[in-house]
Amino acid sequence: MANQRYDVIVVGAGFAGVYALHKLRGLGQTVRVFEAGSGIGGTWFWNRYPGARCDIESMEYSYQFSAELQQDWEWTERYATQPEILNYINHVTDRFDLRGDIQLNTRVDSAHFDESTNRWAVNTSDGGEFDAKYVIMATGCLSSTNLPNFDGLDSFAGEWYHTGQWPHEPIDFSGKRVAVIGTGSSGIQCIPLIAEHVEQMTVFQRSPNFSIPAHNQPLDPDCVRERKASYPAFRAANKETAFHANFDYNEANAVDVSAEERVREYESRWASGGLPFLASFADLIFDADANATAADFIRGKIHELVDDPATAALLTPTSVVGCKRLCVDTNYYATFNRSNVTLVDVSDDPIKTITRVGLNTATREYAFDTLVFATGFDAMTGALAKIDIQGLAARTLQDAWKEGPKTYLGLAVAGFPNLFTVTGPGSPSVLTNMLPSIEHHVDWIADCIAYVDRKGVARIDATPEAQDAWVAHVNEVGASSLYPTCNSWYLGANIPGKPRVFMPYLGFPPYAEKCREVADSGYDGFTLTARG
Repeated sequence: MANQRYDVIVVGAGFAGVYALHKLRGLGQTVRVFEAGSGIGGTWFWNRYPGARCDIESMEYSYQFSAELQQDWEWTERYATQPEILNYINHVTDRFDLRGDIQLNTRVDSAHFDESTNRWAVNTSDGGEFDAKYVIMATGCLSSTNLPNFDGLDSFAGEWYHTGQWPHEPIDFSGKRVAVIGTGSSGIQCIPLIAEHVEQMTVFQRSPNFSIPAHNQPLDPDCVRERKASYPAFRAANKETAFHANFDYNEANAVDVSAEERVREYESRWASGGLPFLASFADLIFDADANATAADFIRGKIHELVDDPATAALLTPTSVVGCKRLCVDTNYYATFNRSNVTLVDVSDDPIKTITRVGLNTATREYAFDTLVFATGFDAMTGALAKIDIQGLAARTLQDAWKEGPKTYLGLAVAGFPNLFTVTGPGSPSVLTNMLPSIEHHVDWIADCIAYVDRKGVARIDATPEAQDAWVAHVNEVGASSLYPTCNSWYLGANIPGKPRVFMPYLGFPPYAEKCREVADSGYDGFTLTARG
């Protein structure tokens, strides 16, 4: 296959890759997008498990680059399901005629920077050889599935699935004995729906998670019209918040109000539902005493919802609220009141082996027809680590990140010129509403590319000094919060051997201001090399 040249190669055709293609084409760049899957959608293409649903309200988890798109698209529910989100991104792709520049069923195997040409050589799984001035990694924060290395999985005679690589065709669980391994977000979403069909479900839990009811419902047409009438002001206001979402932030501190006022606020948030619970008080993520009041409230709700005290106790987290991603559910806790659902705590009695007929813990044997692994992802860096990325002096990204990921603004990596990451480690990313964060990053990258080309620059590379200063700042800000206080995928703690680094940056809107300052200064913290 002949070497094919482009201005920009984009890796991944989820929300980031699709928007990057649209934005860069508008600047006159030639772009090719490579997608490993057989369809576009990224996270929402792969995660088709029962109950898969966004935890950001649909009228906010959507693009805002086109006013006409915002007005024309009709969401049906408060929290959109995976099929509806997938329909949406396919609609966007077709509406803006993007499909012709997206190559599906093609995995990027390697990207090597050629210092003699200041261009990237990109090789793909189908033998393709490509050449581009810029590479944009739009590989997603939650796209590399984590399947624990259980001995004996190949011997299992039944069927097994991972929630992050769910089959496209329906699965019939009727009359089956099913094990669900994992009680993170995907487990919490799929367990209630699968339980309705199985003969017997056994849920294996290593550590419980806090979850808030979604109270999902069809969207009220009057509310939709009102929102669409004020979309620009609504979106602008959200960009001034830490999470880039309409959480109705309470600026009071939990430790400064009476116990009665705290309970009233928590009851109101519980009744409303969703992630805005974390915005009940301004100090919940920064003050352990404040956080304890919220944690105790949710623990009380769990014991109200679960009939069996022993099961309720197992489902009750001991960590702080929010240090792991807060989950949003529909009937999760009540599902454990069903006679066909059993909870098994594997924190002290871990799963040892998968057998031909089920699985064994250290003390007991279990028989199952089907295994469901809801074991999450190698978050934020996993997809990048699977690609052979080599920058200056052929140094690999894996080597550069052997002590944990280091970036400048979550957008660039020192020693890897003309390479950009969308919502990479060191950016707010997973601590935000991802759609406006994606658009912010793509817009910044597109502006940077336009500047570099306009100035006749051959390559732009983050300086090690700027990167080190940014990493130190990210760590300092993270340490001021309660986020690093528990073993979460924010730190890579769910992946054996992965360096423990708090990867996201806690800091919209100051983060956006920092990015703006860097660009306005002619890209302070970057080295720009003119053409030879």
